[in-house]
Amino acid sequence: MRRSLEPKAYKKDIKVLANFAKALGHPSGVSILVNLENQSYCFIRDLVGVLAISQSTVSHHLKE
Repeated sequence: MRRSLEPKAYKKDIKVLANFAKALGHPSGVSILVNLENQSYCFIRDLVGVLAISQSTVSHHLKE
């Protein structure tokens, strides 16, 4: 059987799941998600204070 060299087009739900898995792949990302779970809104400085990680780290993980 020959393998095709053409790029595969992934479905949108697979891409969403992959991005979610990427966020769960780092302890800071998990901490942010757990912290945001029961909040209707949150400011970055609130997360920085609660999680004791830098503002740039929080921003990086929220961007993903």
